[in-house]
Amino acid sequence: MPLEIRHLRTIEAVAQFGSLAAAAQRLHLTPSALSHQLRGLEAEFGVSLLDREPGTQLRLSPTGEALLAVAREVLPRIRQMQEDLRRRAAGNSGRLRIAVECHTCFDWLTPAMDHFRENWPDVEMDLVSGFQQDPLPLLQNHQADLTVLTAPDAMASDILLHPLFAYEVVALVNPRHALAERSFLTPEDFLEETLITYPVEDRRLDLFREFLQPAGVQPWRRRHAELTVIILQLVASGQGISALPAWAVGSYGEKNYVRAIPLGPRGLWQTLQAATTAEQAEQPHMQAFLAEIRASVAANLFGVKDIPGV
Repeated sequence: MPLEIRHLRTIEAVAQFGSLAAAAQRLHLTPSALSHQLRGLEAEFGVSLLDREPGTQLRLSPTGEALLAVAREVLPRIRQMQEDLRRRAAGNSGRLRIAVECHTCFDWLTPAMDHFRENWPDVEMDLVSGFQQDPLPLLQNHQADLTVLTAPDAMASDILLHPLFAYEVVALVNPRHALAERSFLTPEDFLEETLITYPVEDRRLDLFREFLQPAGVQPWRRRHAELTVIILQLVASGQGISALPAWAVGSYGEKNYVRAIPLGPRGLWQTLQAATTAEQAEQPHMQAFLAEIRASVAANLFGVKDIPGV
């Protein structure tokens, strides 16, 4: 007879109620069945779990006390897991690990996560550490549950895309720059400029992928900066020009430290997307989080618009 969870529950009940009859009632057993269970366990391991001297109060032997210590450590964890499984079955809990390709995504992602936690407190949320140039492998290797990206490469058949919102990419120049009064910029305007970008592949940058490369334009000089705030400061100090999502400009635009100018006569609009596995897409907490992102962004972010039909 191997040691089983029912034995731990039995020794816990005996210690709690101080009698076999009361413990049996608590466990919905007959006293004889409970006594048989304990004697079988004692016979299996050659130990005594109870002091059974006549005329004395029922109490655990030292071996019984050792087994009780294990029961008090293990049973609460089992009960917690059972409750967690019930919540998961009801769709109220789960795990949500997020990986982002977009440097500026944290401007809107963090508020959306905070609000989501208020309504889904049992969902464990985490950000996969650091900026990810290619987050899809994390999804495919089960190291992330949701990724945020703009231009996904070829994906596995079990990966689904969820359009979140459209956003405008704007050029950024110093207010005293010769281009500052232009109503929009063309690709050719970048030919003789120092362009400040994140240190990522050109195909990961909206400006190159959708605006400069189709026109065959390569800026005169490149400069890299890891952080959005550094890019904004470099532009503000006249060290070059850049292009960022309109929402990232923030107070630098409001205080006229930088000037935001549309790219092309219609502006450059891109779609930000989330990717999940097909299985994760069916989870209620995932569907609720995607809806929270769209609602939070629409209410609080500048330079974005809804995607029809989403």
